[in-house]
Amino acid sequence: MATMESTKVRAPKQDFFGGFEAAANNNVEGARLLNQICREFGTAAATVVRLHDLEHTGDEITHHMYEALNRVFIPPLDREDIIAIGTGLDNVMDHIYQAADAMLVYNIAAPTDVACELAAVILQCTEVVAKQLPLLRSRSAMKQIQEGVVEIHRLENTADALLRRGLVDMFHNQHDPMQAIAWSRIYETLELITDDCEDVADVLRGLVIKHA
Repeated sequence: MATMESTKVRAPKQDFFGGFEAAANNNVEGARLLNQICREFGTAAATVVRLHDLEHTGDEITHHMYEALNRVFIPPLDREDIIAIGTGLDNVMDHIYQAADAMLVYNIAAPTDVACELAAVILQCTEVVAKQLPLLRSRSAMKQIQEGVVEIHRLENTADALLRRGLVDMFHNQHDPMQAIAWSRIYETLELITDDCEDVADVLRGLVIKHA
C-alpha cells in the first residue's frame, strides 16, 4: 500500500503517465477506505479524516500535472485528453470523500446494504481504471485497454441498478423521511463515482481509437 508521501514522490513533475497512475492508485486507496467504513462504521470519523488527506493528495497530483502541461511544448498525448483524464481521476477522489463525509454530516446510524454494495462496486471500478492507465505508456499495449473499458461500463451499469434499488427502498418502504432524503443524496454521490470512472474510460477508449 502506497503512502501519501510515496505517492507524491512517484509523480514526477512532467511525467503525465506517472501522474495518472499516482492519482489512480490514490483513488484505489480512497475506495478501500470507503469500504472500510462499511465494515467498521464506529471508526468512520477517523477514516473520513484520512480520506480528506487523500483528497488533498489527489488535488496536488492534478495541480502538478496541469502546471507541467503549461510548461511542456509537445505532451505525449493531446492536451485535452490529459486534462480530461486528470479531471476525471480528481473527481473520483473528490466524490469518494464527499460520500463518506455525508454519512457523518447526515448522522446516519449505519451504512445500508445498498451503500456497502455500491462501495464494493466503486472499489472494483477504481482498481480496473488503475490497471488500464500503465498501458498508455506503450502504443502496442493500448489495445488491451478496451477490455477494461467494457468492464468499467458494466460496473457503472451495476451501480445504476443499485442506485435505483436504494431509492425505491427509501421512498416506497417505511423510513424516516429525513433519513430517506439523506440516503438518496448519499446513494447519488456514490453512483456518481462510477460515472467519473466511466468518464475516464471514455477518454481511454478514444485514445485507443486514435493511437492503437
